[in-house]
Amino acid sequence: MLQRKLVTALAAAFSFGVAATALADINVGVTVSATGPAASLGIPEKNTFDLLPTTIGGEKVNWIVLDDGSDTTKAVQNAKKLIGENKVDVLLGSTITPASLAMIDTAVEGETPMISMAASARIVDPANPKTRWIFKTPQSDALMADAIAVSMKAAGVTTMGYIGFADAYGDGWLAEMKRSAQLAGIKVIAEEKYNRNDTSVTGQVLKLIAAKPDAVLIGAAGTPGATPQKELVARGYKGKIFQTHGVANPDFLRVVGKDGNGTLLPAGPMLVYEQLPDSNPVKKVAAGYITQYEKKFGTRSTFGGHAYDAYLLLNSAIPEALKKAKPGTKEFRAALRDALEKANVVATHGVYVMTPHDHNGLDNRARMMVRIDDGKWVLVK
Repeated sequence: MLQRKLVTALAAAFSFGVAATALADINVGVTVSATGPAASLGIPEKNTFDLLPTTIGGEKVNWIVLDDGSDTTKAVQNAKKLIGENKVDVLLGSTITPASLAMIDTAVEGETPMISMAASARIVDPANPKTRWIFKTPQSDALMADAIAVSMKAAGVTTMGYIGFADAYGDGWLAEMKRSAQLAGIKVIAEEKYNRNDTSVTGQVLKLIAAKPDAVLIGAAGTPGATPQKELVARGYKGKIFQTHGVANPDFLRVVGKDGNGTLLPAGPMLVYEQLPDSNPVKKVAAGYITQYEKKFGTRSTFGGHAYDAYLLLNSAIPEALKKAKPGTKEFRAALRDALEKANVVATHGVYVMTPHDHNGLDNRARMMVRIDDGKWVLVK
């Protein structure tokens, strides 16, 4: 009788252990810029997390989403809270480059993998040993700068001016554009900067126009990218205007209005997925996400796609990590980092092929040149 009770107790304990493993929650911490100057970028990201499933690999997922207000200090505070208090298994964010760069130390100290939704190549610079824990979904400024240089050269541009954010995003773009322009035989003859929350850039624009460049690149993101564009048009600038993929959202189109006509920019294929051939592997994935997003939230934004691609990477990596460890442990976070580094995922912005030396994993399939025509995105073929 005693032996039977012991067997029953052991069986119950085993069943409880299996159930506990099966019901272990995966905590995903997210910080986005849903308010502040980058709100037009962060809101579609925040919206996207509302669309995501609550299970991955058969395990429950808790999406813990915080707003950092486009503020670097708040982003770091959010990261510390998510890792220290919420014990997250992975950190997603932030929306903008300065905040993402600032969060790296927190992620590394917590030995927690982080997937940024900001563009700068510095975020995943392989020369920095800390980026072993860091990944990102947006196309790097280096990849997109090359596309702009090729487009400029094809249009006969030999000189260009630059005006961009006075922060890590703008500085990164200027550095990459100088490199790309030099390779294309294009000379950068004027450089200006402005702050994300500046309401006037008249002085900077007048200096740009006085230099008489064939084209001007605006190194900005979101609706603040419209400020120098509208000033250039108002001051009668007749050269070509280029923007970065940081303005590929409907709020920019709304704010820039007719002054955006003819503007060229590189963007992820999801922005114009209907105009892609059916053979493009991204088209089906982008269509599925955008159909779901637009049904609930309205017009698409490439920034929502960056959030969705982060989910797709996790959807690929989490089942692999679960084979090695249980969520909520140091071992699981390490296994998840290792799985992300081997990810090969078709997503909305391209095909991510991660390696130990490339934690972005995107290639030329992730960029398309797009023109703004009467408030619409048109694929440049």
